[in-house]
Amino acid sequence: MMKVILRQTIESLGEIGHVVSVKDGYARNYLIPRKYAYLATAGNILSLHEEKKQIDKVLAKEIQAAQKIAAELEKVKIQIPVQVGEEDKLFGSVTSQMIVDALTEKGQTIDKRKVELAEPIKALGVYSVGVKLHSAVTAKVEVWVVRE
Repeated sequence: MMKVILRQTIESLGEIGHVVSVKDGYARNYLIPRKYAYLATAGNILSLHEEKKQIDKVLAKEIQAAQKIAAELEKVKIQIPVQVGEEDKLFGSVTSQMIVDALTEKGQTIDKRKVELAEPIKALGVYSVGVKLHSAVTAKVEVWVVRE
């Protein structure tokens, strides 16, 4: 096992600046070459404190920008017209790409991988769909699935 200092948050390992133990190959072949982490030596631990201050400033700006976008998204209500059959069952389902397309029409550009759908929407109704803008900021968009 090798001790490394994380340079960015990795969900399966930990937060920025944490010292974690990982397998040697994972550190040498993945984390260190991609600059996600560096070896936990005495000198690196000292330099970590200065780097963490700079990272915290950048992180605060990113979170503030994400919160601004989230506030705009919270106001947006989108309608997605779909074809329905008997008993109001949808032909197909509403996917994250359809939600992104509807948001684009409203002037909001969002990557479809940021839309959090546990499973595709398969019924008419009003849904609150999460859009993960940052690891600490998730906006809720109201999606109306209506008959075409």
